[in-house]
Amino acid sequence: MKSNVKQSNREAAFTIVELLTVMSIIVILIGLLVPALNKVKQYAYDVKQQAQFHSIDAAIELFNSEFDGYPPSDALDPDGAHYCGAMKLCEAMMGRDLMGFHPDSIFNSSGLSGLGNELYPLPSDTIAYTNSLSARKGPYLPLENANAYQLMDLYEDTNPFEGDNFVLCDVFRRVTHLKSGKKVGMPILYYKANTAKIQHDVDNPANPQNIYDYTDNQELVRLGKPWDPPSKGGTAHRLAIDPSNPAEGYRFYMNTTNDKLLSSSRAAVRPYRADTYILISAGSDGEYGTPDDICNFDWRYREQPQN
Repeated sequence: MKSNVKQSNREAAFTIVELLTVMSIIVILIGLLVPALNKVKQYAYDVKQQAQFHSIDAAIELFNSEFDGYPPSDALDPDGAHYCGAMKLCEAMMGRDLMGFHPDSIFNSSGLSGLGNELYPLPSDTIAYTNSLSARKGPYLPLENANAYQLMDLYEDTNPFEGDNFVLCDVFRRVTHLKSGKKVGMPILYYKANTAKIQHDVDNPANPQNIYDYTDNQELVRLGKPWDPPSKGGTAHRLAIDPSNPAEGYRFYMNTTNDKLLSSSRAAVRPYRADTYILISAGSDGEYGTPDDICNFDWRYREQPQN
């Protein structure tokens, strides 16, 4: 009887070959599933980014209806200091201290009005701070969902910008927050269309008649990737410098060209959203000017012009 039990147990056991076969099948299945799961995760982030853009779109339209115009996106402020489109967008949506936009703002990097008055005083100046808050509009985005961070929280070297300037960041959390150690996104680039102009010159980015000015965020893009900044031997983003073309801005104009007009030989080359503004996220790789970038239009990445 004991002999039969032992024999039964031996017959029920798996051999080494069988175990290895099963393990091999599991490894193959995992290898097939991981790319699919990564694509699902990527798609989920893309949808989340588009949702953030929809929120910003709604907030900008509220600003537009209140002030009869979209926020400016010029690279410099009225005094010639570096204060780019991404920073002006954040001020318009949230204010320079995330407590609301002051209607007397001229989008000055210093936070002063045209008369030299401090529009965003510190809370320690109780009276001035209270008066300022009572005049503010917004914030147009919920503080919890704005993803607003100061440049000094993203970059060790913020030159030529003041490090306390805020920007709205995308949902792809790749950058280590220098103070908290948390992962945050890359700044969202903002370009306002100049409806008084008529060109979208891919071959001449410096054309003064271009509806969009690629330089609006160029200095910010030149800061490079926070984990690999140019100042430490890294490289600038591909949206800043195109290695296949010496003309800066080429990739920006190439990839913001409206495809529907490219198909007609009689139509002029025009950008997407020629009468409003463009938003650009660096996408999951954290680098501007690559195929995974996400915009508030149907981004179609191209390296070379279409014939």
